[in-house]
Amino acid sequence: MAPVTDPAPRPLWRLALLLYPFASAAVAINLFLLGLLGLSLGLPTFSPWQAVLWALPLGLPATWAAARWVRALITRAEG
Repeated sequence: MAPVTDPAPRPLWRLALLLYPFASAAVAINLFLLGLLGLSLGLPTFSPWQAVLWALPLGLPATWAAARWVRALITRAEG
């Protein structure tokens, strides 16, 4: 019996919905650490809450990129 193949690609928005908390958390951590690095250069630092608030909108492009990457890995693994 031949294996059943799904010709339609997986919807990107469903995968992005699952990855959004992880991608935005990674963005928040990176923003906070960037703020600490800026402190050594004499710039004002980010508080953890500011980093989280900035990560909410900035997490969207990171989520989109991660979802595209994971979908490509899934497609390659299935193909």
